[in-house]
Amino acid sequence: MVRELLIGTYLMIFKLLFNMFQLFPQRKKTTFVASFGDNIFYVADELSKTQDHEIIILKQPKCPINFDNINNSKVYSFECVNLFHWVISIYHLSTSKMVFVDNYYGFLSITSFKPNVKCVQLWHAAGAIKKFGLMDPSMKSRPDSAKKRIETVYKRHTQIAVGSDKMANIIHQSFGVDDEAIMRTGVPRTDFFYDKEQKNSVIEKLKIEFPIINSKKVILYAPTFRDGEFDLSEIHLDLQSMYDELKDDYVVFLRIHPAVNFSLANDFSGFVYDVSDYHSVNHLLLITDFLITDYSSIPFEFSLLGKPIIFFMYDLKEYKRDRGIWKEFEKDIPGPIVEDTAEIISMIKENNFDRKSVKKFAEVWNQYSKGNSSESLIKELYQ
Repeated sequence: MVRELLIGTYLMIFKLLFNMFQLFPQRKKTTFVASFGDNIFYVADELSKTQDHEIIILKQPKCPINFDNINNSKVYSFECVNLFHWVISIYHLSTSKMVFVDNYYGFLSITSFKPNVKCVQLWHAAGAIKKFGLMDPSMKSRPDSAKKRIETVYKRHTQIAVGSDKMANIIHQSFGVDDEAIMRTGVPRTDFFYDKEQKNSVIEKLKIEFPIINSKKVILYAPTFRDGEFDLSEIHLDLQSMYDELKDDYVVFLRIHPAVNFSLANDFSGFVYDVSDYHSVNHLLLITDFLITDYSSIPFEFSLLGKPIIFFMYDLKEYKRDRGIWKEFEKDIPGPIVEDTAEIISMIKENNFDRKSVKKFAEVWNQYSKGNSSESLIKELYQ
């Protein structure tokens, strides 16, 4: 109840300011609201090269991406703590011709944009394992006011970019939108995986930052966010066992979800590296030899590299019951499901993975992501 009251108060103030700024002239301007930021970076960069639009980027506090190199752009902190930036942000949202978002934003429930405004969702995942949006089982227990607000937010999206027909079907159910709203232009940030020059440059920089990867292979552990798990001091991966068995040939990189405050007593210096704050997970994927994950969306893009994936789903039965898993994923999972660290160690040592299934998975889920997704999206929207 208290949470709903606070949200309601915030949205009421937001709406008052937004409606007031609607009296100002609309400008030839595109505003981006960045939470994850990587899709927005690629679209904004392409926009700056091809269109004569003022570019405004409203950056959430935990967004790791630096937008300083994008021409003709201004970056503001989109948070109440910075009151000036917050008010200016609302002004830009109210007077733009194009708005891009990359996450669920409650403020969209009260932003009645002018009829000619497009609000484009650059969803932060190329695919989905766990259910979300309207299909999230927790929707059943939410207050009616929250349900109505969530549904209104999803209806505000005029276009939603996807990388495959499978994801289009998931978005259709999760957001409750018609097929006409779905843009099959590909996922913008996947353009990175088709740029050989940029990839080589990133790898060389990572070799300097993490010289250990010049002599050892990388195991990246990247679990998803679990509801209510905002503070984490322990992980389910048995690092002691991995150290004992794999320390001579491997290192473990830990990539904890950005929503989680993570602090780990690292007793394995030279073997375990916390890379949770590294700005780009796609950069890290280039130097990853084995990916260990669970219900995260990372495998959908990592599969483009054709390397092994291990699904550490130690709580699969409970997770399926409480959160739900898409059948589209279960049907063609591109790697083994394991329940304990001993299985992981054994599989890495044997290195007998079905790479053909990874390739097939990549082709299906990255159907429209062919290296020119940002360009295709801009051409379709700004024609």
